[in-house]
Amino acid sequence: MNDAALKQTPLNALHVELGARMVPFAGYDMPVQYPAGVLKEHLHTRAAAGLFDVSHMGQVELRAASGPLEDAALALESLVPVDVLGIAEGRQRYALFTDDTGGILDDLMIARLADRFLIVVNAACKDADFAHLKAHLGDRFELTLLEDRALLALQGPRAQDVLAELWADVAAMRFMDVAEALIHDVPCIISRSGYTGEDGFEISVPADKAEDIARRLLDHPDVLPIGLGARDSLRLEAGLCLYGNDIDTTTCPIEAALEWAIQKSRRTGGARSGGFPGAQSILDAMTNGAAIRRVGLKPEGKAPVRGGATLYADATGTTEVGKVTSGSFGPTVGHPVAMGYVDTPLATPGTTVFAELRGKYIAMTVSTLPFITPTYKR
Repeated sequence: MNDAALKQTPLNALHVELGARMVPFAGYDMPVQYPAGVLKEHLHTRAAAGLFDVSHMGQVELRAASGPLEDAALALESLVPVDVLGIAEGRQRYALFTDDTGGILDDLMIARLADRFLIVVNAACKDADFAHLKAHLGDRFELTLLEDRALLALQGPRAQDVLAELWADVAAMRFMDVAEALIHDVPCIISRSGYTGEDGFEISVPADKAEDIARRLLDHPDVLPIGLGARDSLRLEAGLCLYGNDIDTTTCPIEAALEWAIQKSRRTGGARSGGFPGAQSILDAMTNGAAIRRVGLKPEGKAPVRGGATLYADATGTTEVGKVTSGSFGPTVGHPVAMGYVDTPLATPGTTVFAELRGKYIAMTVSTLPFITPTYKR
C-alpha cells in the first residue's frame, strides 16, 4: 500500500509535530517511535505513564432496536464463546470471534453501557468484523461502526493520577470497569484495562476533540507519547497475543491458552453451552486437550529470536516441534522474550527447545506467561 492510500488517525498531525517516525500499519499511517526511542518509551510506560494512539482500532455500537439489551447479549453469544449475558452494566470482557472450524477471526473487547454494547476490534479486522456482525445480527439489531471517534490509551502506574486531574472519579474504577464521563465537557467512554500489563485506561473520544484531550494528557510531566515499537514489546512481556501473529483463523482458543476467556456458562455442561461457531471442536479440545500449546519462551543469550523461527526438540534441527510467533528484547526483564507454539508434551515450564537462528540452534526455555507481574487494579 503506498503512502497516499494510507488512512490517518485524528492525531496524525500531532504525531508528526512530536517527531514520530511514521510507518504503515493495518492500513494506517502510525507512529512506530518518537525521539526518545523504543527502549525509553517502554521503560517510561512501566515507570510512569505512556500515551498511545489506538484510534485505528474499530469501535462498534450494538443496540437492541426494540426490547431489552439482554436480547442483543444473547445474539452476540451466537458469535463468541463468551458469557455476554453476564456482563454487568459498567463492565467489559475479553472475547473472540470464532469460525466454523474453531479458528479465531479476531479478538476483541465487549463493554456493556446503560443502553448499548461497545465492541472494540482490531484495526486490520474491523471491516470484516463489522460485516460479520451485520450478516448475523443486522436484521434484528442496530449496529454502527463509529467512524467519528478516536481511541487513546493511557498506560502505566501513574495513569490513574494523571487522568484524575481531568476526571476525578477515575479513582473508583477497577480493572475491566467502563464508564461514560465528561472530560472538559467532552463526552468520553473510559475503560480500565490494557495490553501492557500495567494499570491503564482506554479513552474513546469524539474525533474532533482527540487532539485536545491528547495534548492535555501530554502536558503532564509523567506522560510521554509511545509508539507501536514499545507497544509490541510491552504486550509481549505481558504475555498477550497479537492478532495475525500469535492467533489467527488457524488457531483454536485452547491451543492459544485462552480457555480462561470461555466462562463456565458457555462450556460443556454450562447453562448456555456451545451455540457459537466451531463450538464442537473448541469444547472437544477443552475436554481432551489440544495437540499444540502457546507458551512463553526465554532464549539463551542476548539475541532476540523473532516470530517465524522454527522450534526443534534437539540442537541438530532434526525434529520440528513448533514455531515462534512473537519475539523481541524485553527491556523490563532485561533479556530476550518470545511466545510460540510447541507440541503439548513440551509445554511444561522448564522444558528446553531449540530455535534456528542464522544457521545456529539457540536453546530456549519454555516459560510461564506473563514475563512481568501485572499491576492491574483489581
